[in-house]
Amino acid sequence: MDSLNRQHHSAVMQVLQDYADFLGQDEHTQMVIITDRDHDRYLLVEMGWQGEERIYGTLIHIDIVDDKVWIQQDGTESGVAEDLLNAGVPKSQIVLGFKSAQRRQITDYAIA
Repeated sequence: MDSLNRQHHSAVMQVLQDYADFLGQDEHTQMVIITDRDHDRYLLVEMGWQGEERIYGTLIHIDIVDDKVWIQQDGTESGVAEDLLNAGVPKSQIVLGFKSAQRRQITDYAIA
């Protein structure tokens, strides 16, 4: 892992941990950070039970591809891109992967 990827990894992990800490745990549900460092894939997943209903969903999914941070899923209210910016990742290295390539062209973030 080169220096830039290490920086991105640290920023992504900090953002995910901040969300996990903020959202917290309760006796029936938990926020789980799942990482695949071999493929630079990072997820924040909520799972558990609410009564008889199963709770399971990916709140945040981020990949690091070709030295860019790809946000594949963003289920936050404020937008995880802002949190990555605050963690030191420049806009030119953040891709809003959950938007179409055409829509990404009209953002201030990287296209690909």
